[in-house]
Amino acid sequence: MLNVTHATKAYGNHTILNQVSFSLNSGQIVALAGPSGSGKSTLLRCIQNLEKLDEGTIAHKGTTGFVFQDFQLFPHLTVLDNVAYALRVTKKQTASDALEKAKATLKLLGLKTAYYKMPHQLSGGQRQRAAIARALVLEPDLLLCDEPTSGLDGLSGKNVAELFLTLKNQGVTMLIASHDLDFVSAVADRIIVLNDAAVLKDFMIDAKIQGQLSWDKLLN
Repeated sequence: MLNVTHATKAYGNHTILNQVSFSLNSGQIVALAGPSGSGKSTLLRCIQNLEKLDEGTIAHKGTTGFVFQDFQLFPHLTVLDNVAYALRVTKKQTASDALEKAKATLKLLGLKTAYYKMPHQLSGGQRQRAAIARALVLEPDLLLCDEPTSGLDGLSGKNVAELFLTLKNQGVTMLIASHDLDFVSAVADRIIVLNDAAVLKDFMIDAKIQGQLSWDKLLN
C-alpha cells in the first residue's frame, strides 16, 4: 500500500530524514516511534504531500487522510459542519448529502450528541474524535495520525486506542507518529523506530512485547 524509499529531508543544515525506507501493507496499524525531532511528523507530512522530500520517493495506492496533532478544527464551525466541509470541498458533494454522511461518521465515532457543538465546547478526546471523523468521512485508504494522544488524559487516551482498534477491524489502515509507548503497545502491529533522522529498528509487536516497551530498549 505504501512504499517509502530513501526519503531524505533537511531544513538548512539540519537533516530531519536520512535515507528512510520502509513499506506498509494494508490492514495494519504501524507506529512511527522516536524522540522529539526524530522526523516522525515530517515523514507523515511528506506522505500527505504537505511537504516535499529533498531526495527519495513516496508511493502509495489510493487516498490518504491526515489527523493533525492540534486537530485543526475550524473554531467558527460546529462539529457537524467541520466534518461536512471536507466533503463539500474535496468531494464536491451537495450540502444535504455532506451533512448526512458527516452525521453518520460522527455517530460511528460516538459523537452523535456533539453535532451542533463548537470545537471549544468539546473535551480533548472529543476533539480528537472529531478530527478523526473529518479525515474518515473522505474514506481514505490510509489514515495518517500525528501524535493522536498528545494532550489527552489517561482515560481519553485509552478511548482513542479502543477507537483505533475498532477502525482497524473495519479495514482502516493507519500510520501513527507517537511518543506514547503505552498507546503504541496497545494498538500497533508493528513499530518503526526513528532516531537521528534514520530507521533504527523495525519490528512486529507480539504478546510478549506488549506492555514492556521502553525508550531504553527501543533506542539501544
